[in-house]
Amino acid sequence: MSNGSSITQCLLLPFADTRELQLWHFWLILGIPLAVLLGNSLINTSTACDQHPHTPRYFFLLNLSLLDLGCISTTAPKSKANSLWGSRPISYTACAAQIFFFLFFLIAEFYFLTIVSYDHYVAICKPLHYGSLLGSRACVHMAAAAWGTGFLHALLHTANTFSLPLCGGNAVEQFFCEIPQILKLSRSHSYLREVGLFVITVCVTFGCFVFIVGSYVQIFRALLRIPSEQGHHKAFSTYLPHLAMLSLFVITSAFAYLKPPSISSPSLDLVLSVLYSVVPPAVNPLICSLRNQEL
Repeated sequence: MSNGSSITQCLLLPFADTRELQLWHFWLILGIPLAVLLGNSLINTSTACDQHPHTPRYFFLLNLSLLDLGCISTTAPKSKANSLWGSRPISYTACAAQIFFFLFFLIAEFYFLTIVSYDHYVAICKPLHYGSLLGSRACVHMAAAAWGTGFLHALLHTANTFSLPLCGGNAVEQFFCEIPQILKLSRSHSYLREVGLFVITVCVTFGCFVFIVGSYVQIFRALLRIPSEQGHHKAFSTYLPHLAMLSLFVITSAFAYLKPPSISSPSLDLVLSVLYSVVPPAVNPLICSLRNQEL
């Protein structure tokens, strides 16, 4: 296989070698998307039944629920099928599509989380200006920018990655197609082009993360001035899980994509991918729904 055009399929990493463990993995991967679907359905139902369903927070929450479903639905079906049938192959085209849609949903979700942190900041620190700063037009523009930026990033990364010659075989050491694993199959120095693109993405992501942390610092300072202990508890129990899950997402995804090859191993790669691709979409509905209603 001298280049990417001669590769018709890739081989994904199996979770287990024994049939019993493969079936356990199938039921686990089946349960997680169902839990995400149930959680996001509850969000949508509670939003429809709320007295103020058209507020910016609920609008962003609906977008996040769609992105959570997209993230988990991109990787889970093929992994379930491979575990059920004991197979590993994924077509070259399906691998490229999986990478594109996964990056699209993942990056758009991060930008929406940035928007949500701004929503929280305005609601707590500038409540009198909430209507003017987060009007319907501004919300639509921010949402369109998040979706559009996610699409553009995904398109650039996918096109750049699959333009490289793949000469290192077709075995992907991951349970879904992931750019760092595809780059391992390229023996060309042109992969540095994708690394440079990643550096740009990481710089933008780091800027957003600094903005998010700064917003929550201002929020926590404002919350400490609340005289009510019950108000303290409700507000902190709402925002701390958001910040903790966001930190887990950013740290694990950045480490997964930027770690040096010398410390890479299949087990470490698997743990990192689960932490940034499976855990946040599964836990976000729980964090975002009931606590926001309490606040």
